[in-house]
Amino acid sequence: MSHTYAYPADWGLPDPDTQAEFYADVPVKRLIAWVIDSLIVFATAFLIALLTVGVGFFFFGFLLLTIGFVYRTVTLANRSATFGMRLASIELRTARGERFDLATAALHTLGYQVSMAFFLVQIGSIVLMLTSPRAQGLTDHMLGTAAINVAARS
Repeated sequence: MSHTYAYPADWGLPDPDTQAEFYADVPVKRLIAWVIDSLIVFATAFLIALLTVGVGFFFFGFLLLTIGFVYRTVTLANRSATFGMRLASIELRTARGERFDLATAALHTLGYQVSMAFFLVQIGSIVLMLTSPRAQGLTDHMLGTAAINVAARS
């Protein structure tokens, strides 16, 4: 089956038609990773709020956003995967097949947080993950990134 998607000539991600193992079960693994990462961020924010003698609870939403942004950006910049993604055996790659640098990690995290802030954007992103050949969400499409299975990587 051929797709009508136009990809750059220097596309370095595996082809979903000839190397489907790189994208097998990626949407489910992303959901698992998201749950794990959300628990890590929530637990960290809760602990910080407790350590501030409860003052942090007044700013809990802001605390969650800040810790989430720092957590995702740092972990994506270091290994191209959050702790949840590592446990689910997936990692994010650029259009050239490279691991994320700090700028790409920050942009991807910003895109993720914007999509989480708007319900319809998040639904659109989920639909794209479930229907696009590389299981890419909206932020992935905008940045040319994709999540791949680590076990399939050689």
